[in-house]
Amino acid sequence: MSAFKKIANIQDIEDAALKKLDRNVLDYYGPGAQDNITNKDNKLAYDRYQLCPRVLRDVSNVDMSVSIFGHTFKTPVFVAASAMQKMANPIGEAGAARSACKNGAGYSLSTVSTTSLEDISKSVAPLESQGHQSVRWFQLYVYKDRLKSLDLIKRAENAGFTALLVTADTPYLGRRLANIRHGFMLPDHLRLANFDKGEGDSAKKDSNYISKYISDQIDPSLSWKDLKWLKTQTKLPILVKGVLTAEDAKLVVENGLDGIVVSNHGGRQLDGVSATIDALDEVVQAVDNKIPVLIDGGVMRGSDVFKALALGAKAVFVGRPVLWSLALDGEKGVDLMFDILNEELRLTMALSGVSNVSQIDKSYIKPLATRSKL
Repeated sequence: MSAFKKIANIQDIEDAALKKLDRNVLDYYGPGAQDNITNKDNKLAYDRYQLCPRVLRDVSNVDMSVSIFGHTFKTPVFVAASAMQKMANPIGEAGAARSACKNGAGYSLSTVSTTSLEDISKSVAPLESQGHQSVRWFQLYVYKDRLKSLDLIKRAENAGFTALLVTADTPYLGRRLANIRHGFMLPDHLRLANFDKGEGDSAKKDSNYISKYISDQIDPSLSWKDLKWLKTQTKLPILVKGVLTAEDAKLVVENGLDGIVVSNHGGRQLDGVSATIDALDEVVQAVDNKIPVLIDGGVMRGSDVFKALALGAKAVFVGRPVLWSLALDGEKGVDLMFDILNEELRLTMALSGVSNVSQIDKSYIKPLATRSKL
């Protein structure tokens, strides 16, 4: 417990992680694209919304559970699909998956992970045998070679994953200055576990491997017709990850897809776009309750989760906080992250006069009033 003695919030976890990780890892995990404007604003934007609490309500019992695609979760805080988590801690993605399972949270795995789909399922099997629920979703890049994508989908199905998150905002890799300046090398002891051995190992021999991989493998011609085709290839729900506008949200519905993740890729793709919390309301309004809308980017506090729920998100993905938590203390670090965010959310709900997530709506927040200059 000594590692947790001074940890009181997610910022403390991040601060501790930044002292432990080397530059190669930090350059990959931390910065956004170009001038880091959107990456920073993802956090700052939550402060532009004030809470509007109600009082004298019975909040002796607070229920944080949410239901999506027939699964009920104990918390609306989900683990985002972040790449190469074993760079943060040797347990990597398996530790995050186990923690999500223990905490009744949704979990998503990146295509570019250092633990395979199959090994994630093996890692949570003992917990499932003890009665815990593990709901696992797979983040998918659509390849120029469609057979490669179909193989990943089939493997996800066979490994017990129950939904696909199709990344739509990466036809090309964003301009990430830290990696341009310093390069990036996957550490020698790691490999990209969802690829064949030769392909996965090449990431640690070429400092420009990730950008080359995206340009060589990922299909920049991807369009709505391709996602409609994917729907015919699987029975799993497909969520479109990377939507920021009402126009695209309506197209998700029109094309028969199953959900949306409001995301700007952690500010790592097109710098200068909306913070995700600022884009959320128009997306939610556009889908008109026809499909679930989730969000990622910038969440650091339970009150941030509350604000996202108030604007219509069904759940909130956290990405970098999971990486920092793994760096802090592996699976126990992620457990601590859940403890902090869930307790902050529970307290925010109670102090706002809300006893159930279903009661949270826009009446509980308002845009921060502009202060006049003296």
